Amino acid sequence: MEARLEPPAPESATLSVVSDGSDLVARCRAGEPAAFRQLFREHRTSVTRLIHRMTGGSQDLEDLVQETFVQVHRSLGNFRREAQLGTWIYRIAINVVLMHRRALRSRPSFAPGPSDARLDEEDLPDELLARRRRVAALYRLLDGMSEKKRTVYVLHELEGLSPAAISKLVGAPVLTVRTRLFYARRSLLAELADEPSLAALADALPPLSDPAPAGAEPHKEPA
Repeated sequence: MEARLEPPAPESATLSVVSDGSDLVARCRAGEPAAFRQLFREHRTSVTRLIHRMTGGSQDLEDLVQETFVQVHRSLGNFRREAQLGTWIYRIAINVVLMHRRALRSRPSFAPGPSDARLDEEDLPDELLARRRRVAALYRLLDGMSEKKRTVYVLHELEGLSPAAISKLVGAPVLTVRTRLFYARRSLLAELADEPSLAALADALPPLSDPAPAGAEPHKEPA
């Protein structure tokens, strides 16, 4: 089993950077409909992949993608020319997902009724069924983390972004990102024993190491 459990996705796991985006944004601001359609085409795949990984394949995936681009359209006036358009759009997508998750937690929860998912699983090949269950188990563990730790873990381990790139997305220093990632990994390792389907993941995860560079002051921020 691979260390990174991820849904089927396009080939790239990096931020979508076609250009700095300033010319495209300028055309959007000028009211050129074709410009926003181009922006949507260039970034929809990477945004969909990100939201899929952050939510674990939520049924609200398409709604969240649409909401992200609604927010992008509304916020074009706030885009700064020195920013990368892909990074800016990712930041909006992350905020949309976090707001969605907060809204879900505030709703009353009900006992689940009979689900069609089990019926669907009966028709799946054993390998695909096992993979689906591993992914579901991983997200159950991730859902027990704080949003800060969960977000950096997904962005780093599933989306493949560096701490420096994540720092720009979440608005936190690189050391803070590394600290949150350290505690997320430690939390995950502590829980893996209770998820037999993820036993191989414990061996595949990289060893924990101090997130602070040698000589740096200890970083105490709660992750």
